[in-house]
Amino acid sequence: MLKTLRSVLRFRRFEANPDARRLATAADISDLREIAKKRLPGGVFDYIDGGAEDEVTLAGNQSAYRQIGLRPRVLRGLSGVDTTTTILGRPSPMPLVLAPTGFTRIADPQGELAVARAAARAGVPYGLSTLSTRSIEEVAEASDSVEWGSEGERRLWFQVYTWRDKGLVKSMVERAAACHYEALIITVDLAVLGRRERDVRRGFSLPPKIGFDTIVDGIRHPGWTWKFARSEPIRFANVTGGEGDDGSTAVSLAEYTNSQFRIDLSWDDIEWFRSIWDGPIIVKGIQTTEDAAIANKVGVDAVCLSNHGGRQLDGAPAALDLVEPCREVVGDDMEIIVDGGSRRGSDLLKARALGADSVMAGRFYLYALGAAGETGVDFALDLYQTGLHRAMALCGVSRIADIDRDLVA
Repeated sequence: MLKTLRSVLRFRRFEANPDARRLATAADISDLREIAKKRLPGGVFDYIDGGAEDEVTLAGNQSAYRQIGLRPRVLRGLSGVDTTTTILGRPSPMPLVLAPTGFTRIADPQGELAVARAAARAGVPYGLSTLSTRSIEEVAEASDSVEWGSEGERRLWFQVYTWRDKGLVKSMVERAAACHYEALIITVDLAVLGRRERDVRRGFSLPPKIGFDTIVDGIRHPGWTWKFARSEPIRFANVTGGEGDDGSTAVSLAEYTNSQFRIDLSWDDIEWFRSIWDGPIIVKGIQTTEDAAIANKVGVDAVCLSNHGGRQLDGAPAALDLVEPCREVVGDDMEIIVDGGSRRGSDLLKARALGADSVMAGRFYLYALGAAGETGVDFALDLYQTGLHRAMALCGVSRIADIDRDLVA
């Protein structure tokens, strides 16, 4: 009997690395979300996870993908599957862009540096936020410190807002150019900050304010608290040294953004950016076919269909639902990136089938950071690539260029 048991029983080898142990229990991005929820203080998790007001748009972004069915073709004689594509004319191992997110270091002390290194290893573009907690120069250095992905070159984009202080904006754009950032993402859906009611209910602000509930939450999440306490203060790394609240001291996100952002945005601002930036320009925050048409007319290189991850105007359309009508309006004249709601590699296939060139996603890597740091981001990116590869194989397509509208219902 002992011999029989020994032939069928195998014991798992103990994994000493705690991050690897946690990832061993994760099958998808939703598992990473649950791990992050357990590891992060409640206010921090809700800041990452939440959206505006009733979170209707937040939920709609994800449900739009779930409502798209696939129409797999069989017996296609595939000789292999190739997930590579081009984004802004340059090769990418898959049609995925890592979205800019502010205050990334609340998920993990390495913050944007960890994401930049993981993106460079994977070979996918990473958009750095103006409100990042690591500077333009730090992120470029981190990206250059690792062996780049299969395409052989790192891809950093810089996301910028149309602020009142144009001198500061111009300075940041020039710094990005000096560090060889590839493209400029101009975010246009943040004239004022959306009302994120999870944060209101928790009394949560950035940086976090210390109260009795904060202390209790910190005790309940000792791993995060210990790392946070040992790290340098969180700051707006890209704007330190400017006038007024320059990011070097604790300042609430709402107060800072509402003091800097402009409500009088116009398409003339895009022309101003063109005058100070020689590379590709992406307008992020397009939510109607009319604005997609105008963006095409003024000659931007790409639009990013985005409702800011459901964090701005609740009731805005799901980003994926905009892809087909916007593609009909702009034709093949410019690239379309769709942002918000993606959680699986098969979502990349669905977006491509509807007419998008690529998908932008941010929450997934924040969940991954919160779950297992930089290793978690590597893990999540691999989930996307292997998921896309599997979906393409099961749908009977060997190349990204072969994905068309007939594959989705």
